[in-house]
Amino acid sequence: MNNSTVVGGSPADVIIIGAGPGGYRAAEYAAKQGLKVIIIEQGEVGGTCLNVGCIPTKTYVHSATFEEARERMDTVIPQLRAGVEAILSHPNIMLLRGRASFIDANTVSVGSDSIAAKNIIIATGSETKWLPIKGADDPRVVDSTGLLHLDTLPKRLAIIGAGVIGMEFASVFNRFGSEVTVIEYLKECLPALDSDIAKRLRKLMEKRGITFKMKTAVEDIADIDADVILMATGRRPHTEGLGLDRVGIGLANANSPIPVDDNFRVSTTPDGLPSGLSGSPSGLYAIGDVNGRQLLAHAAEMQAIRAVNHILGKDDGIRFDIMPAAIFTDPEAACVGPTEDTLKATTTPTVSTAGYTCRKAFWRANGKALAMGETEGMLKLFSDADDRIIGCHAYGAHSADIVQEVSALMCRDTTVAQLRDMVHIHPTLNEILKAATD
Repeated sequence: MNNSTVVGGSPADVIIIGAGPGGYRAAEYAAKQGLKVIIIEQGEVGGTCLNVGCIPTKTYVHSATFEEARERMDTVIPQLRAGVEAILSHPNIMLLRGRASFIDANTVSVGSDSIAAKNIIIATGSETKWLPIKGADDPRVVDSTGLLHLDTLPKRLAIIGAGVIGMEFASVFNRFGSEVTVIEYLKECLPALDSDIAKRLRKLMEKRGITFKMKTAVEDIADIDADVILMATGRRPHTEGLGLDRVGIGLANANSPIPVDDNFRVSTTPDGLPSGLSGSPSGLYAIGDVNGRQLLAHAAEMQAIRAVNHILGKDDGIRFDIMPAAIFTDPEAACVGPTEDTLKATTTPTVSTAGYTCRKAFWRANGKALAMGETEGMLKLFSDADDRIIGCHAYGAHSADIVQEVSALMCRDTTVAQLRDMVHIHPTLNEILKAATD
């Protein structure tokens, strides 16, 4: 071993592969708890979210023109990247540049170096999942990274996929002036969102000039009449080159996530195939997109805390069953908990056999929304037979902020009656949530 195994004069306690939201948060938290950390990154720190994902996308969402968006992106990303590098300058953290590959369950190679620690956290994120469509190698076809780095605004943009990435870019480029067509195999956009909310949002976007072709499969790229074609068909775990077979992790295919238990410790079987939770290596963890559980930056950050807590032998009260999410279209949408479609179809652990209640409220009835000129929106609040809040789906201005409030309430098993008795500032959009309890 070389001296890279030593951090600040002491042996490393944790190696982290990947410096995205999960990786750098794990490094920061572990270092503050007194652990010695080596974090390895082959590209830019900050990962997909900061460099080519949620952050640059949001600079587009909040820019009036394509040119302004490009300028803001080029300013914001370096600032945030510098912030991450400052976090990783903690005396308990050593940042190594290079590609990591496993030698065994406690050792990785980075270039010609071998680095060892009792605990290793895989936080390598995800990458674009390209569909095997005829003509996918057409130069017009780009992923979200390629779209963000276009030099000129496309006159006609076709988007394959009406998930979060597809819908956000459809909204943005429609506002910039592109002629946008969205092609989706499913019958409705945003499958994680309540179908009533998703349909209303799609209809609003149609009124703004976006064309949707639902229940449509793309068989040949040559059939698409557009200047640029965005492949927005999901993400897959980034595991190539890690040498997972050397630590007994055999994945079925390139799209397979690394299996983990509820502490995000890697799970393997004697034959190396993922099956349940048997044979978990004691110090090997996988957090964030690479484990496929919840492909969200904030999920990766909380998984990082849980993994480090497990290494430290500490308990926490993180509720991974309550995970809010947002879609930054115009207006934005957000959700936490099951959809009404799910509640109708099944009895879940959070819904008794006696059923559920759905309450609705609308932006057009809110004073702040009227004053802002943001009257388009609807909220659905779900509770179980015991009156406990079990979910909220909404679209409308600042719906993410409202759903975040609901998420916090759900973490404390709050009832609708208790929410009804909570004072809300007037005038605010969060009064829409209060209105749903009347």
